[in-house]
Amino acid sequence: MPVLVMKFGGTSVANLDRIRRVAKRIGVEVAKGYDVIVIVSAMSGKTNELVGWVNETSPLYDAREYDAVVSSGENVTAGLMALTLQEMDVPARSWQGWQVPLMTTSAHGQARIEEIPTKNINEKFGEGMRVAVVAGFQGISPEGRITTLGRGGSDTTAVAFAAAFEAERCDIYTDVDGVYTTDPRICEKARKLDKISFEEMLELASLGAKVLQTRSVELAMRYKVKLRVLSSFEEQSDEAGTLVCDEEDIMESNVVAGVAYSRDEAKMTAVSVADRPGIASTIFTALSDEGVNVDMIVQNISDEGRTDMTFSCPTDQVARAEKALLAIKDKGELNYQELVADTDVCKVSVVGIGMRSQSGVAAKMFKILSDEGINIKVITTSEIKISVLIDRKYMELAVQALHDAFELEKAA
Repeated sequence: MPVLVMKFGGTSVANLDRIRRVAKRIGVEVAKGYDVIVIVSAMSGKTNELVGWVNETSPLYDAREYDAVVSSGENVTAGLMALTLQEMDVPARSWQGWQVPLMTTSAHGQARIEEIPTKNINEKFGEGMRVAVVAGFQGISPEGRITTLGRGGSDTTAVAFAAAFEAERCDIYTDVDGVYTTDPRICEKARKLDKISFEEMLELASLGAKVLQTRSVELAMRYKVKLRVLSSFEEQSDEAGTLVCDEEDIMESNVVAGVAYSRDEAKMTAVSVADRPGIASTIFTALSDEGVNVDMIVQNISDEGRTDMTFSCPTDQVARAEKALLAIKDKGELNYQELVADTDVCKVSVVGIGMRSQSGVAAKMFKILSDEGINIKVITTSEIKISVLIDRKYMELAVQALHDAFELEKAA
């Protein structure tokens, strides 16, 4: 039988009533003739509660025990879902990561999937099981320890299973009914997209859109897994939600597909550093070693052998960045006049595969921001993306103005 993968997030399985509702939806797909692999997250709020308990017990915790604790939420959901399906006379079994076994690296808290053998689950399908309810977010290391894939890792679990089992499709059920041109909470004109390319979705996810985890989109693009984002709270049709697919599967699209934003950004500048070969390597190696996720980078014009080096990073990593640069300054590896951190900024981006073949998008974006009196602090671009760093107080204005200017409320 064809295989369908269905993933349900925490809000979709937040209580027993919602689990029963989800189980009915799964039963519909079984009745259509699918063998179904269901990936479940922990009930809404449960992972945060477990993380809080770990931090309260041991602020400098052992990452292996952290994984043992926080992975337990998915186990509860998987068991309850399997029991609910059994009550509906649907042959179902729950599977923890080690039972599949979903093999990962040993990087506890941020493990990466290495292999998903299909033998165990396929044997059970052959014996009459119709639904395998798999605990998302978790796997097993080469040492035999439970691992977790990082926050949002159940999306990655779902796509990886779809690739391994050559599923017809991977449906991601969330509390929104698809991918929008921007956040509907900020812009009431935001429009749900019927289709979006992998590349556009990957950029939007990495730039702040919370609908899908970035790693899950990367996997889907690599293995050509058709993804569909749907709401678990609305009645569904075959055309419901948003399909994330190859660019070739989209007949016509707007030049700009969407506007994304990231509120928690900081701009940091090392003032007056030596302008010599290797200085950038020194700075960004130190930041990398300290685990700072650097995004935008700008180096100013040199003046008398000195230059300013500006970069952006998440606001919660500013202290780590300051620590890293102070450490290499104390060692004499870097000399700067001062380190300036601006934590009152945000990143706003426009994304679209149509930008490859149409010029003038950057000019239009910059003019719109100028007309609204919004100053641009940093700019970065790629083939299908333009991002700017601006004062956070202008974030909603910028998103709304750009959405209007590129007429994203209109379909192509």
